Amino acid sequence: MPRAAVNGINIGFDVSGEGPDTLLLVHGHPFNRSMWRPQVDAARKAGWRVLVPDLRGYGETSVVPGKTPLEVFAADLAALLDHVGCDSVVIGGLSMGGQIVMEFARRYPLRVRGLLLAATFPQAETEDGKRARSAMADRFLREGMQDYAREVLPKMLAPRSIESLPAVARDVMAMMLGTNPEGAAAAVRGRAERPSYEGTLANVTVPALVVVGSEDAFTTRHDAERMRDLLRNSELVWLDGVGHMPNLERPEAFNAALLGFLARTTELAAGAGARPM
Repeated sequence: MPRAAVNGINIGFDVSGEGPDTLLLVHGHPFNRSMWRPQVDAARKAGWRVLVPDLRGYGETSVVPGKTPLEVFAADLAALLDHVGCDSVVIGGLSMGGQIVMEFARRYPLRVRGLLLAATFPQAETEDGKRARSAMADRFLREGMQDYAREVLPKMLAPRSIESLPAVARDVMAMMLGTNPEGAAAAVRGRAERPSYEGTLANVTVPALVVVGSEDAFTTRHDAERMRDLLRNSELVWLDGVGHMPNLERPEAFNAALLGFLARTTELAAGAGARPM
């Protein structure tokens, strides 16, 4: 497994494919890079190089206790791109990963060729939300992940997905149970301090794709349409009967949208006469 020693941590990551274009996928909380396996396979077969890291505090990447703001996650991603010699990417993320992607686009706009936002939203945290996240972080440190994982599984996946896709439900549960409580707590505390990304999205000119499920417990139809409206060159894919993990609950539909989106970014780059690594 490749590892990158950057920003004082060791990042565990995978690189698949050898295409001229790179797709960077950012996992959500409390998961790891394995959640993107169906998309890695699809994009690689379509001729893309796919980069999937574990975020700071998750999976096989170093755990740093305390608080991890989204800007730190974004800086880690930029350092990883430097490590693998990649100047610009199509970047996508789910849930917290989507908010990290928005932070990356805010801080490093010239490195972004396309934006995938799945099951996420751009608003800053509310005061009630900040208190809830603080309490959640305290709970992780006090109790670990087990009870939380059992409680939140029905919010991560739609009920029909839990029933009809038992292997997916087991994988999602395993990812949550395998997450380090200190890493999860640090991320939750940092996420509570995120700014609004609506202004960032309004300034994005590259192609964008928004994917949200109709039974997502965290992202509403209004959130999805708001992101689509802010992103001037975007498409919204609304998946009926799907919860907070559309890439795993409906991988065929998600991948079809993803590959169409990637083709748009390639065509745009070709039309501009440049295809940066």
